[in-house]
Amino acid sequence: MTQPRRSCCPIACTLDLIGDRWTLLIIRDMMFFNKQRFEEFLASPEGISTNILANRLKLLEELGLVVKQPYSNHSRRMNYQLTDKGKSLRPLLKTIASWGLKNLSQTQIFEQNENLNQTLD
Repeated sequence: MTQPRRSCCPIACTLDLIGDRWTLLIIRDMMFFNKQRFEEFLASPEGISTNILANRLKLLEELGLVVKQPYSNHSRRMNYQLTDKGKSLRPLLKTIASWGLKNLSQTQIFEQNENLNQTLD
């Protein structure tokens, strides 16, 4: 998937690919909440719609950040998992979470999210 670039700036190019309202939240859900299935992403508190979720999962797959696999041998349901390229976004998400905790009131890390708590320690 090749899109025209606004500039050669790596920040601009990265934001053009994953800087929308939803993409990093889907990656967050996979990385820190171990979500893998479509309906699990839909249950996130931010309330993503089904058509946007389907679009973003397809985009993540095209970018090589996510791989889609059948849930079981005889199922039409799919699991989505981060690739190594997708997992390499961990430091970025850690930095964003740390910045938010430090600079934005009313932000918190939920107790059940040990993966994120350990990442920020």
